[in-house]
Amino acid sequence: MLLSLLAVLLLAPAHAAEIPQAEKKSGYDFMTPETKAMQDELTSNPGMLTVLDGEALWNRKTGAANRACADCHQDASNSMKGVAARYPAFDAARGRPVNLDQRINACRTERQQATPLPPESKDLLALSAYVATQSRGMPIAPPDDPRLKPFREAGEKIYELRQGQLNLSCGQCHDQNWGKKLAGATIPQAHPNGYPLYRLEWQAMGSLQRRLRNCLIGMRAEHYEFGAPEYIDLELYLMSRARGLPIETPAVRP
Repeated sequence: MLLSLLAVLLLAPAHAAEIPQAEKKSGYDFMTPETKAMQDELTSNPGMLTVLDGEALWNRKTGAANRACADCHQDASNSMKGVAARYPAFDAARGRPVNLDQRINACRTERQQATPLPPESKDLLALSAYVATQSRGMPIAPPDDPRLKPFREAGEKIYELRQGQLNLSCGQCHDQNWGKKLAGATIPQAHPNGYPLYRLEWQAMGSLQRRLRNCLIGMRAEHYEFGAPEYIDLELYLMSRARGLPIETPAVRP
C-alpha cells in the first residue's frame, strides 16, 4: 500500500486545484475519537499546560522597561481575541509579513526592551499559544491587504514545488491524496488552524514551522532556518488556503 501510494505521488502532477471550500477539513476530522476527546476536554488537553505558562508570562514584567504584555494590552481575552486568525500580517517596518511569533518578539524588543525569545523555545511557544487560544473557535480570516499578495503567491509556489530526493510537492500529498493512508497514517489537508499544538509523536508542543520542517525532511529536501522568509510566505499561503476553518489552539494531533 505504501509503495503504491508513493508511486501515485511520484507520477501525479505537482500542481492541483485547491480543495473546494465545502470539502475543507481540519486535521481534527481525521483523528480517532480518543484523540478528539483529548483536544476537546481542556482539563485533559496537554497543550493547556503551555497555555497556562503563557498566561503567567503575559502578566510578568520583563526587560529594561519592566513592562508586562498586560500593561499595554490588558485582558488578553478581549485584546487578543481574533488576532491569531489574522496572522501572518504585513509589517510596514520590515516591508513583508510577520507571523505571530515574530510579532511577539517585536513587542519584546521594542516595548519591553527585552531580548527576543528563541524559535521553538518554551516561553515563545507559551506566549504564542496563550494569544492564539483567545481566538479558539473563531474562523481563520486572513487580512484583505494587497501588500500581502506577492508573499502569498511566493508561498503557493513553495507549496506546489517538487522538492527533495523524493521529488514531491506539498500539494501532491495534501491536495490530491488527502484521506488516504501513508505509512499507516491518514494524510490530512495540511491546514494550520491548531498551532501551536501538542503532537503525540513529539510528546511536546510545537509550532507550524517545526511541522513544515519535519515535512521537508520527510521529502528529503533542504529545510529552512526557523523564521526564514520562505516559512512565513508558506504560512501565509496555508492560512489563506484554510480560510473559514476554526482556530483550535491548543490542538492535539497524532
